[in-house]
Amino acid sequence: MPAKIIYFDKVFPAFKRLLEDHNCLNLELLYWYEMSELEREAALTQADYFLVATQKITKEMMKRASKLNLVQKTGMGVDNIDLAGAKELGIPVCNTPGGNASGVAELTIGMIINLYRKLNVLDRSTKGGQWLMWEYRPESYEMNGKVHGFIGFGNIGRETARRSKVFGTEIIYYDKIRLDEEKEKQLGATYMELLEVFKNADIISIHLPLLPETRGLIGEKELARIKPTGVLINVSRGNIVDEQALATALSNETMAGAGIDVWSSEPVLKDNPLLDFDNVIATPHIGAGTRDTLDKVLSLAFGNFALIEEGDKPKFVLNDVQ
Repeated sequence: MPAKIIYFDKVFPAFKRLLEDHNCLNLELLYWYEMSELEREAALTQADYFLVATQKITKEMMKRASKLNLVQKTGMGVDNIDLAGAKELGIPVCNTPGGNASGVAELTIGMIINLYRKLNVLDRSTKGGQWLMWEYRPESYEMNGKVHGFIGFGNIGRETARRSKVFGTEIIYYDKIRLDEEKEKQLGATYMELLEVFKNADIISIHLPLLPETRGLIGEKELARIKPTGVLINVSRGNIVDEQALATALSNETMAGAGIDVWSSEPVLKDNPLLDFDNVIATPHIGAGTRDTLDKVLSLAFGNFALIEEGDKPKFVLNDVQ
């Protein structure tokens, strides 16, 4: 009997075909959202592998999956997975480092340009019959010559910085772990403390995992230091930024705009005040939402399944389970 994989997030026909294309070992794929409660219970007892993007994976779910060999995340952030519970049960948890960096980096740059050039506002007004050829020029900007500040400078942050520099920006960054001098030189990046980044940057983009120490990291104190022409991009996790504080800063016009791909509650609540601003670009957590990224992360994920099927250890284990 082939090993069984439960895929936990919602799927559509095109994505199912993509999963099957990567399933070179012909393992049996089971789709959580297509099963009844009874079928889910049976699937848990039979599952050899969990494959998950954003669905919450609890210790209880893993405990009921007595055959489980691996919880495989498609992406980087694993705040939806009980790492400690998995470690206690002896189940490795892996992610796919680097697989989503390009997609998230490109979305970051796209949001910056959109905000700087008022593309979402001008798109709506042009389609509505207005011809605002001149009105927004005094408050539109170019990336060239601006300071791009990074909060978090891992794979995604560095990929974004490389793209940003092509547009002529200066790179500054804050991260808990500072790069060595040679890597800073290669990237043309200058380290600063958190509040100094907010004070000096024209553009701020956030590229951090959600951890106890990063939850609520960006609040009123930090946002008060953004320049009046400054924009903030959050493509990491929603709960890193205090959304009410951000809405207040936008309402007081102490900053120029924000691009938000991740939210404190997902799907985003309809009464979220950030949805009311024309100078906020709101997207539904699609930072890594490209076919190219899917191909990369699924190749890494199914590669891990193949390693275990062949008796080897998976790559990119996060919870020290061998």
